[in-house]
Amino acid sequence: MAEPDTALPELYVQPGESHLVREPTIMRTVLGSCVGVACMIQRLGVGALCHPMLPSYPLKPPAGETVEAGRRYVDFAIRDLARQFDSLGARRGEVEVKLFGGGDVLLVTNEESRPTVGRLNCEAALRVLREEGFEVVASSLGGASGINIQFNTGTGEVLLKRLSYPRACGAAADCAPGVVCPYRARCARQVRLERDSRRG
Repeated sequence: MAEPDTALPELYVQPGESHLVREPTIMRTVLGSCVGVACMIQRLGVGALCHPMLPSYPLKPPAGETVEAGRRYVDFAIRDLARQFDSLGARRGEVEVKLFGGGDVLLVTNEESRPTVGRLNCEAALRVLREEGFEVVASSLGGASGINIQFNTGTGEVLLKRLSYPRACGAAADCAPGVVCPYRARCARQVRLERDSRRG
């Protein structure tokens, strides 16, 4: 995997956030069951990345719900980006869209019982992008592990790295009790490192 251009400014997109930039930038995020929608408009020099966590905005949102809070939802976040692109004079056909994430990274005891959050997020993203007239030119969806993405808004290139944590495990959680897992020590060590860095 090629290394990103370190001379460019970098922006980490947290879960539930959406950012639009007007200069070449490396936008980074880590995705599990969330989806990441990366967009580039070459003519305008614009790039955007949203990281929604849940598929659908509530029919009756809480009083005082902000735009920022709405961006936690796949349908709201994509339509919010569409409105921003419209205000910039972008045509739907010139927006290059790439879609990532929606993994089944949480423990599911009965996979037949109902769709996972990851799958619902994927379905919502594909549906809303289609309804809004966007074409997805590249995607990597589903799977049982998280992914780290680095999006160069100047070139449209997205570097993807699959995380080596197994299902039901992640950088912020130890393995499930009673499960013999070869990643257990590394996960626990990662948790300690992150905790210590926050204290320091």
